[in-house]
Formats: sequence, structure tokens, C-alpha cells
Amino acid sequence: MQKFTGLVRRCVEDYSMIDEGDVIAVGVSGGKDSICLLRALAELRKYNSKRFSIHGLTVDMGFGSDYGPVKAMCDELDIPYTIIKTQIGEIVFNERKEKNPCALCSKMRRGVLHDKMKELGIKKIALGHHFDDAVETFMMSLFFEGRINCFEPVTYMSRMDVTQIRPMLYVGEGTAESLVRRYGLPVVKNPCPRDGISKRTEVKELVKTLSAEYPDMKSKIFGAMQRYPLSGWEPGKYKRH
Repeated sequence: MQKFTGLVRRCVEDYSMIDEGDVIAVGVSGGKDSICLLRALAELRKYNSKRFSIHGLTVDMGFGSDYGPVKAMCDELDIPYTIIKTQIGEIVFNERKEKNPCALCSKMRRGVLHDKMKELGIKKIALGHHFDDAVETFMMSLFFEGRINCFEPVTYMSRMDVTQIRPMLYVGEGTAESLVRRYGLPVVKNPCPRDGISKRTEVKELVKTLSAEYPDMKSKIFGAMQRYPLSGWEPGKYKRH
């Protein structure tokens, strides 16, 4: 846990993600990445130079998932936790019968999260995107859009007055998986009918295949993103490449 939290701390400092007195919502889908992020931020708040607090937020899609174990972990870590009940799954898959449901689902989940944050008076949210997500998103943009682009480590959305931060960008997916196994973290199985069926899954498999031949490929792509730099990707204090 100490090594994992250290990587999160370095990312937070490099991109000035946390300010004194922040209340940070953590978008908890129940998957391994968001659960690891919640646990790491709970550790980080104990010794971070800038004091902050956390509030876990879960959008219940209406698939009947049990988030009881996540709530139990939040209670143990003294983290307020709110489950937002919705029927997004019913709307996307049964009412709208979307052929490509991911975009609409993502838009609706963001809207619900931001509405709840506004209600709670929270203006910053931490998302569980990690190192591998960043590399895969970069490659998806290149392959499918013809652009050199990726989400930013810190994104301010002026329309909602919300800042998104991604503190796990220095953490590989395998590291998160190891943390879940070692500490028995309460991962909730993704019930989405489209789970694992997407362009991202195709790119993930391609990256895996290429990495077997070129083991340092992902690190070089990530470093290039920082050195280029993409908008918002140049590290601050430490200039890590």
C-alpha cells in the first residue's frame, strides 16, 4: 500500500491536483481501479502536506449490483459514501436500445455525478484512470480519430464548475490488480451487458500483443505524451519524463 500511495502522491504533486481544504469526490464504479483510488487517497490524506477530505460517490445503474461491501470499506476508512440510484441501464439498453450505448451511458453518468456534487457543494472529483488507460486512450485517438490526443491529468469543466483529477496515472493496471488481491478490496462485478465489448478492448489487446515484443513500449508512449507535451501533460514540480 505504501508504494502504491507513493505513486499517487507523486502524480498529485507533479500536476498540482490537490489544494488545501479540498473536498474531493471519488467516482466509485465498484471496479478495481476506483476502489484502489479510494483506498490510496484515504492513506494519502493522513500525511499529505495539503489537508483534504474525501466523499465516495457511486452511480447505481439499476442493474441490481450490491455495493454493501464498498460501503463497509468506506465506514472503516471514515469516508462518507453516497449511492445515487438511477435507471440509466434501463434507459440506455431497453428504452433507447442504443447500438453504441457507451457514449450515452457515460454522458448520463457524468450528469448524475455532477448534479450530486453540486447538491453536496463539492467541486473536485477524482477518477480512477491509470497509466494503461492513458496509453490506450492516446492510441485510440490516433487510430480512430486521426488525432494526437488524450484526456488531461487535470481538467476544469467551466460549464459545471467542476475539476476532474486523475491521481493514478503513474500506476499500472497490474499494480492495481495486485493491490486488490493483497488487501482483499471489495470489487463489484461490472454487470453492464457491453462490458469487454468495445474499441477500447480491441486496443487493449493490441497493446498487450505489442508489449510482449517491445516491453518498454508503453513507457515510451507515456513519456512522449509528457515531453511533447500534450495539453496539460507536462509535469510541474519534478518535470518527470
